[in-house]
Amino acid sequence: MLKSAFAGLSRVANALAITTNTLGTLVVLALVVVLNVDVIARGLFDAPLKGTYEMVQFSVVLIVFLQLPDVVRVDRLTRSDGFLSLIGSKRPSVAANMRRIINAVSAILMGLIAYITFPEFLHMWETQDYFGVPGLFTLPWWPVKLVITVGTALSCLIFLIKVVSAQDRPDLEEARS
Repeated sequence: MLKSAFAGLSRVANALAITTNTLGTLVVLALVVVLNVDVIARGLFDAPLKGTYEMVQFSVVLIVFLQLPDVVRVDRLTRSDGFLSLIGSKRPSVAANMRRIINAVSAILMGLIAYITFPEFLHMWETQDYFGVPGLFTLPWWPVKLVITVGTALSCLIFLIKVVSAQDRPDLEEARS
């Protein structure tokens, strides 16, 4: 019962990570369109697209935190595995325990970021704060805070799944069995 519930939670977390990654990719494509329109508008009409700078700033944060959970899921987060690989060839159990510790610390850090940004999201939602140049182009802050909160919370969950399952890529390991 508990094992099937854990497998279900893992499947849901993985599906959400893939979905947020897809949304991040769509933001990248939208950013490409915005930048191309800005370049064309500057070149042909000598009139840059208003708010391009703000949209780029907004998009970069969205891209990073939308794609973060899937990067964690497939174990492609930037880190040096040289020492773990060296230890793993001679002492696999030590390397596995070190990976669990690293994943646990990562889960704690992601959880703390989510915990800190959630009240900020609520505040921005309530006050409708914005960034940009008033009268020219503005965007609300709350979507950025929401994406940071969701992205880090989902990353925390995926790290916790890795700690409990003792596998860096539990969904891929199940597929091989």
